[in-house]
This record gives sequence, structure tokens and C-alpha cells, in this order.
Amino acid sequence: MRWSQAFIPTLRDDPAGAEAISHKLLVRGGFMRQLMSGSYSLLPAGFRARSKIRRIIEEEINAIGGQELLMPVLHPAEVWRRSGRYDVVGDELFRLQDRRGVDHVLGFTNEEIITLIATELKSYKQLPQLWYHFQTKLRDEPRPKSGLLRVREFVMKDSYSFDIDAEGQAKQFDNHHVAYTRIFTRMGLDTVAVEASSGAMGGSDSVEFMVKSTAGEDLVARCPNCDYAANVERAQSRIPEVENGSGLAAPEKCATPGVRTIEALAQFEGGATADHQIKTLVYVADEEPVLVLLRGDHPLQEQKLTDYLAAQTLRPAQEDEIVELLGAHPGSLGAVGVDGVRIIADPELKGRSGMTTGANEDDFHLHGVDVARDIAVTEWVDMREVLAGEGCPNCDGTLEVFKAIEVGHIFKLGTRYSEAFGANVLDENGKTRPLVMGSYGIGLGRAVAAVAETHNDERGLVWPVAVAPWEVIITLVKTDEATLEAGEKLYGDLTSAGVETLLDDRKERPGVKFNDAELIGIPFRLTVGPRGLGDGMVEVVVRASGEASDIALDGVVSHVKGLVEAAR
Repeated sequence: MRWSQAFIPTLRDDPAGAEAISHKLLVRGGFMRQLMSGSYSLLPAGFRARSKIRRIIEEEINAIGGQELLMPVLHPAEVWRRSGRYDVVGDELFRLQDRRGVDHVLGFTNEEIITLIATELKSYKQLPQLWYHFQTKLRDEPRPKSGLLRVREFVMKDSYSFDIDAEGQAKQFDNHHVAYTRIFTRMGLDTVAVEASSGAMGGSDSVEFMVKSTAGEDLVARCPNCDYAANVERAQSRIPEVENGSGLAAPEKCATPGVRTIEALAQFEGGATADHQIKTLVYVADEEPVLVLLRGDHPLQEQKLTDYLAAQTLRPAQEDEIVELLGAHPGSLGAVGVDGVRIIADPELKGRSGMTTGANEDDFHLHGVDVARDIAVTEWVDMREVLAGEGCPNCDGTLEVFKAIEVGHIFKLGTRYSEAFGANVLDENGKTRPLVMGSYGIGLGRAVAAVAETHNDERGLVWPVAVAPWEVIITLVKTDEATLEAGEKLYGDLTSAGVETLLDDRKERPGVKFNDAELIGIPFRLTVGPRGLGDGMVEVVVRASGEASDIALDGVVSHVKGLVEAAR
């Protein structure tokens, strides 16, 4: 491709409101343009990069037995109702009616549709099956941000496996784990595989592939001493035991005027330190109130509560609902003496005594609370969010917690969808059994952004060869006849040798061309100009290292081809 004929609209300034490095550089480098919040057009260079990523994914999924198909974006709402997700997913699901008044949705995943197709499988002899597609997904994202990292419209590779039993499904899950590791390695992404919440997808287990980045919106807890890693939505840790406070024969009510927070009570004269307080939260799960109890210094990880309750709707209670239920406002709440209400407590409260909690009377707290004696806990559930510096649950190491970008997610779905849609086969004994399913996703646009986020410097992008829109750029520092002729010959020879080459033949100043070449991040640059040609030489610059070498003109094609092939 000749730059004079290409559409690569580079910009000198960052786009307004952009925070993520990938967002800034992909816009400035002419890879994408925003249509509206959360919706982007990929320009030719951006499309080339994404196409490279798609090719890598295709090769690796085909290698584990994948068969490509294509499913619709528009789904009848009825199939989402059959799976139970029409209501569970909530406002992120785009809903619409056709001219006949029939409800439809715009799919952001395809478990329902693929399971309907799978109802045509009849026998275990047809298994295992692995089907995948690349399809546009739509999600009514409430806070689109960071360019391609959080959008409303995106292309995803989603694959689905079908087996006769959990053992077969586990094998396909492991195959995807290996394939995903290869995919991301080929893209140049250093990923961490972490335990994760399955959320609205359902199923027994899931693993996310995370890339450490300050632009990420997920938090990962990882132990440097062993292989433990988990999203904080699932993570566990070891923490020191806390001595119980002084016991009392019964809880004692004390006035605490104006005290409404854990911190305020810790500073109040006669109060209690945070680790000797009981934090009481009120949630509404499927319109039923639930009291949630944690140690005062422990944050709630809401996804853990969501996963445990498996409620279709879960929300914090409104203040008027809290007052009606417990008789006090937030800041004075507790579970002592409360009955007829579901009370879920974190295990760190087990066996605790000498605790302080709200008295369910404004401006009063109770001291000397013994959890086992005074609170009718109905369920003990790990709901605490782990923090950096806490102990690893698997070894004597210390957890680190960092931000990360989720670039892939694999799920063991079990039989949830096959049972809902009657996707059954006959086993070797002639018995009808539901298909055991898995689901596996990679967002292509997010992968582009993750590569950009982790491969850049102060001058611009630094694409790995495997995903670069072009592998080599030839920069002509002059446009005299001899330079043009030499550049055209190199361009033709490199292209014939299978090297993807961009020829910068624009009538621009050399500085502009060099800046643009660095901004768009092409891995190797050939500088062609009268001075070098006079000595029979061409300068070869490696974008990642900045290393420059003068190579004889008659050997530059083989030299560059070798560099490219070694880096692919």
C-alpha cells in the first residue's frame, strides 16, 4: 500500500476526553473514529490489525476442532425468556419490538441460539462438537469509556462446545485454556489466567484471561509465590485472627449521637475499632429483604453476594425500605434480635464476641455483642473483598492486587441451557441425556485495545509483528527520481517476498514522515534517501528498540524478511 493512496488520517493531538493510552493512540494514529458514545468505526489500518487478530484466533480454534458458522444478531425475546436470562441480564440487554409488536433482543452472546441449533444432535456418536463464529454483539453499556475497552457494539469470537458428560466438557475447557494462551501469546499479550465469577452466564466454573494494565476495570488478586490468581469477585485470602473484645452477659445499648459510619464509631469515645464492629447492609433480592453482615473493616464484594443468591434482581435497599424493616436509618443498623429476615454473614464473624453494632435505633449502638448468642444468622457466605497485602489462600505468600483488562473468558456451562431447550442426545446405553456445554469468548476490538495499551512508548504505538497492520514501512526522505525508483523497487520486492509493506511516498517533510511512522507503530522502518543510496545503503530501524543499521541495498530485502519472519 502506498501512503499517498491510503486513508490513514493521523492527528497531532489527543482526542478530547480520552483517558486510556490505547484510546488516544488509536484515534491519533488513524485507526478508528467515534460515531457516538461506545460506538467506533474501524478505519483501514485498524481493520487490518483486527483482521490479524481474527486470523490468529481462527487458526488456534480450528486447531482444537472448531467449526465456523454464523448466527444472527437479532433474537426473538422468547428464547431468552426460556433460558431465564431475559430478566436476569437487566438493562444491558437491548430490547425492541418489530412492527407486529413481537418482542426481540439484540444479542450480546449466543448461548440460547447455539443450543437451539444443537437440538439437532441426536446421538453421543456425534460428539464432541465445537462450533464458533465472529459476530457483532450489542450491549446497552451504561458507562462506555476508554475507547474500545468499554463499548456498546463490538465483534466477539464466541465458541461453544457440546459433550456427553462433564469429563468431555472438561477436556474441551482445557483445550480452550491452552488455545487461548497461544492466541494471546501470538498477539504479544502477557496474560494471567484467573478464577472468575460466571455471572449471568451461569455454570460451575470460569476462567478469565487478564492483561495487567492501569486502564483495566477489573481487579486481580495474585500470589507471586505460587500460581494462585483470581478476580476479586472470586478471590479469597488468609488474614490474621482478631482477639475478641470483652464479653458482656447481654448487649449493652450506648448513645452514639451523630455517629453514622464505621470510621466515626472507631473515633467516638467509648466506640470500637473497625475490626470489632459489625457492618450491617440491607439488600433486596427478588423483592425480599436480606441483611448482609461483615466485619467493620471489610468491604463487601457485591458479585460474591450476587453469585450466592442467584437472584434475578439484587439491589441495595432504599432508605425508606430500611426504616420500615429495621426502624432506623443507615448508620445505626444491626441484626441483634432481628427475626423473620434472611441474615447472611461473612465467615470472619464466626465465633466473634465483644462486638459493636447498630441498635436499630438512630444514634444508638450495642456493645458486647456475641454473634452466636445474639444474631440469628441463617447463612455463612464469603462476601469479603480481598485486599493487597493479605495472605495467599494456597501458600504462605502475600497477595498483590492490580488492575487488569479482561481479554478472554471461558465458562463451564453444564446443562443449564441444554435442559432449558431440550438439547438431548442418546448415550451408548440408549438413555436420553442433556448435552454438557461450554462457552468461550474473545472480544476482537478489546484485544486490539489491549495490545495498544501494552505496546507503546512516548512516540506512539509499537505493534508486535503478528498484529501490525503492516510489517514494514519504507520512508522516502526525498521524492527525487532516484529515491522514488529505489523505494518502488524495494516495495515491489518486499511485497513479492510476502512482507506486508507500506510505502510512504507522500510529499511531506522527512520529520512528518518519521513522526507518523513512529505514531502508527509499524515494526520495521526502511529509510531511503539520496545520501544512503549514494553509498549503496538503506537504514533499517527496529521500532521497538530504536536500533538502526545500515544494510547494503542489494541485501536489504533478505535481511528485512528475516527480521519479520523471526518476529512473526
